[in-house]
Amino acid sequence: MSFLLGSGAGFSGDRTDAAVAVVAELIKRQQPSALVFETLGERTLAAAHRAMREDPESGFEPLLDELLAPVLRDCLDHGIKILGNFGAANPGGACQVIAELAAQLGRPEVRIAQVHGDDIRQQLHGLDLQRWEAERLEMPDDDALISANVYLGAKALAEALAMQADVVVTGRVADPALFLAPLMHHFDWPWDDWDRLACGMMAGHLAECGAQVSGGYFADPGFKDVPGLATVGYPIIEVEQDGNLIITKPANTGGCVTEQTVKEQLLYEVHDPANYLTPDVTVDLTHAEVRQLAPNRVAVTGIRGKPAPERLKTTVCYEGGWQGEAEISYAGPNALARAQLAAQVLRERLVFRAPAELRTRLDIIGLASVFDSDSGELQRSAAPSTSGDYRLRLAAEHSERRWVARATQELLALYCAGPAGGGGVRRQFQRRVFTASYLVKRSDIYAHATLFESPTQEAHRSERYAAS
Repeated sequence: MSFLLGSGAGFSGDRTDAAVAVVAELIKRQQPSALVFETLGERTLAAAHRAMREDPESGFEPLLDELLAPVLRDCLDHGIKILGNFGAANPGGACQVIAELAAQLGRPEVRIAQVHGDDIRQQLHGLDLQRWEAERLEMPDDDALISANVYLGAKALAEALAMQADVVVTGRVADPALFLAPLMHHFDWPWDDWDRLACGMMAGHLAECGAQVSGGYFADPGFKDVPGLATVGYPIIEVEQDGNLIITKPANTGGCVTEQTVKEQLLYEVHDPANYLTPDVTVDLTHAEVRQLAPNRVAVTGIRGKPAPERLKTTVCYEGGWQGEAEISYAGPNALARAQLAAQVLRERLVFRAPAELRTRLDIIGLASVFDSDSGELQRSAAPSTSGDYRLRLAAEHSERRWVARATQELLALYCAGPAGGGGVRRQFQRRVFTASYLVKRSDIYAHATLFESPTQEAHRSERYAAS
């Protein structure tokens, strides 16, 4: 019997109702299964560490309650394991939220496991670190450091499942390791069965971004049409004992699973198809075959594996000064000329109102923005227009907040000191995060799992003991 892997989220901020249809399908199938929430990006983790500085009880996925509330009771009632990196900078805090939610749903006995070992801030300077081959940034000073986290593999997560955990909470792990762990636990594959590990890792790779494999981030009207994106079904991966995969989605949901969607996601972020490095295995995709079996059912076979690398990727996040944005709209007759005049006024003002170190960029959205350079070459060469709808955007960055605020205030001043008809100003500024990638020895990292018990659970256990 195959094992089913369902995706509940593909990033922080994903749809909070996506898991409902997935769980309903898993229950209908009545097969061993797990539901995975992948919600942690590199800057997401840095933001979580920042939040935890201000509030020690925060630092985990902000939407955790909204993600789990619709499905937690059903998963517990039907033996569907839940795994998620929604612990971010504070896995213990996430465990507490989940324990409280389970108690509210009438399941205070839920078993929650926490994975430890990814946060290496305290030992960072004592480790043998190698700079990743494409990294150009130096290690930051201690006062600029926000976070330093290792991409853990699946072993500690499988250990948590061996403790009979219903929910496994992690911080930084390799995204597909969240999916590999329940396969290792269920099938009891040896940790040096490289081909099966590679298959399990790529099952996770295919599902880790949620709807990307089922039509999301794929649709291009007239070229790659996707039906029902408003109700796109998140992926379910059927994994066999031998490692073969079938990618599908819940019945009666939008989106599509085709050879095209699967191939795009299979190669997503893969630097070398013959040597895709992960913490648990080096994956070789050069013999992989993708075949449509039926509507919304695609098989993937031929994935092979090699021994895992000796070092693990580590992401270091640190303070990068301040960045800000401000926008103003111009519409109607001669709108483009007015927007261009506004941009010229800003350039002239910022020459004598801001320091030379202030970096700025001006875009005219509706004319040239995404494809333009910082110097605005496309804007200057654009054909004139007699009317239209344009939005002038200023982006600014500096090590000091006051100069970013000053620059965005100059755009605000265009209301009355700029061209006619400007409106709809929005401005904001925030701290900027830089990231750098290093490699750390696997032997220097201690990843392990522990069972979590909240005060609520402890009280419940005491009540049961007293009653007996």
